[in-house]
Amino acid sequence: MEHFTTGKWIDFVNQAVGASERQLMEQHLKHGCKRCMKTVSLWQKVRQSAASEANYQPPEDAVRLAKAAFAGVALAGQKKGTSGRIKVLFDSFLQPLFEGARSAGAGSRQMLYRADPFQIDVQVESKNGGNRIVVTGQLLNLSSPGIIGQDARIALSNMRGQVVNAVTNQFGEFSGEIENSGDLQMTFASHGSPPIVISLRDALGSLPGGER
Repeated sequence: MEHFTTGKWIDFVNQAVGASERQLMEQHLKHGCKRCMKTVSLWQKVRQSAASEANYQPPEDAVRLAKAAFAGVALAGQKKGTSGRIKVLFDSFLQPLFEGARSAGAGSRQMLYRADPFQIDVQVESKNGGNRIVVTGQLLNLSSPGIIGQDARIALSNMRGQVVNAVTNQFGEFSGEIENSGDLQMTFASHGSPPIVISLRDALGSLPGGER
């Protein structure tokens, strides 16, 4: 039994063969050629997959969050790690150490930011028994009464290719755990507001195990 080439079967699946040749190929399949039937089945799946991918549209919030994360890479070198519209209201690393305290890397860091209309409370802690950090916090909308920061998307990046996503709960709270590279980038995306990018160089100081 003479077989058709893979290229011919690709044209067959894409309906790019002439009527007479198509008829011969259909007859070939009807005769039960398993090898060619397998080839046709494979390229039909490829065609269907390609068609589905072309029609896929990611959520708008996810696109905005991704764009903000890439745009924020340039901020990584800033010591305070904030863009122009973000104000640092409190950073425990900027507070003077009490007498007798060790100046080496601390195990936790607390920060409070203002990026109108939001106030962002963040705590970064090292996790015992491993080279990972836990980031928790709360997103407040100061333009509305009470705590309003629900369903905001949070992306945590260690600036080494790892990204962890989280979503704020009904109280505006969020939490995520990521490998400690030494650096940290936090991207906040809330519906109706431009993304907020905060980058921290040496997020927890010179912690043991952190990459340098």
